[in-house]
Amino acid sequence: MWNKQSQVDVPPAAPSQPQQHNPWQPSQPQAAPAPPTSVRPSAPSARSLSTLGASLEIKGKISGEEDLQIDGKVEGSVALNGQRLTVGRTGQLSSEIWARDVIVYGNLTGNIHATDRVEIKKDGSVTGDITTARISVEDGAYFKGRIEIERTGKSSSSSVESDSELVGAN
Repeated sequence: MWNKQSQVDVPPAAPSQPQQHNPWQPSQPQAAPAPPTSVRPSAPSARSLSTLGASLEIKGKISGEEDLQIDGKVEGSVALNGQRLTVGRTGQLSSEIWARDVIVYGNLTGNIHATDRVEIKKDGSVTGDITTARISVEDGAYFKGRIEIERTGKSSSSSVESDSELVGAN
């Protein structure tokens, strides 16, 4: 008959043999590992990126502390100290640029001051002087202006002048 006795909960013993998978039984989801306890709250989990869309037209100064992609039209200076500026394929800038990295897929008229690198992509166009530590110009890109390579830790710099399309330069 039925006896109301309290049962002592005994934890199951650790399996002595590996468990076999039964295709007819649903598998048990495995618990996700616990997050580390030494997570720094000030550490960024991902880089912040802002975008100015293709239909936007801006006249004036843009400055900020995050990466920026411009697909619209901008007339005025862009200062993203320590950050990356990407000029999208539909981007048209008539600007003086200050950033860590500048990547150009669209059209940029104005001087570029990059502390790390400048990349002019295949269909990109830059008319103006570039001051940077590293530069990459893909085949088919257009560049007209002066390039000044700044070496970190040295006072001298190299310069190159161009009045035509650079083909095969990288």
